[in-house]
Amino acid sequence: MPRRPICMDCHREVLWTVTDAGKRLAVDPEPDDTGNTAVYRDGLGTYRSRRPSDELPRMAWEKLHIPHVATCPARTRTPTQKRPAVLPPGVLDLAAYRRKAGGRP
Repeated sequence: MPRRPICMDCHREVLWTVTDAGKRLAVDPEPDDTGNTAVYRDGLGTYRSRRPSDELPRMAWEKLHIPHVATCPARTRTPTQKRPAVLPPGVLDLAAYRRKAGGRP
């Protein structure tokens, strides 16, 4: 059996899928009931993924997977690591404004 592609950041195996929008999404290769991405293989052998919703719930042939970006140890950071302690000159920190405004401007 051929090896699956690996994540360039953490070197773990991933399963590449194509979303409904035609974009590529890496998911963890093993199905997980806590996942939020439904994955199935179409007639041509391409793995397809989508987000189940109330209007279109998960079908019997789809399995739930977790997007790899959520579990990648190289990309998972603690909240204190998201922003550098000192911003470069001329760069404004908009975090307080976004919290007050309720979202991104």
